[in-house]
Amino acid sequence: MMSQASAPAAKALSFLAFDFGTQRVGVASGNTITRAAQPLRSVAATGTARFDAIGKLITEWQPDALVVGVPFHPDGAAHETTERARRFARQLHGRFHLTVHEVDERYTTTEAQSNGAPDLDAASAAIILEQFLRGLA
Repeated sequence: MMSQASAPAAKALSFLAFDFGTQRVGVASGNTITRAAQPLRSVAATGTARFDAIGKLITEWQPDALVVGVPFHPDGAAHETTERARRFARQLHGRFHLTVHEVDERYTTTEAQSNGAPDLDAASAAIILEQFLRGLA
């Protein structure tokens, strides 16, 4: 029987999370050690500048994987932005060759607003990432 002291430690994983929007994309970072996320910033959601800014953040933070919030109507039905967020997730995977996890992001902006966040998009990304981290075994 292996003792606790000699058991190999689980590898800590780090993530960048994104709250997709048509005007801005909120970004947050977090990891499996703290299971907490911190808002980083928002980036403009236009053209290649969006992916250039995200690429710089990926280079800086070196995440093991990415998390994208996917919006739904309160009843769970998809809407126009649902597919746009999923397309954004596919683009992230294609450009940066990292695993991308999708998370239901209903009510994250409302929660960020109620917390008085100065950057709602980045705060929403942090909430999305914390939901994801709570769901890990």
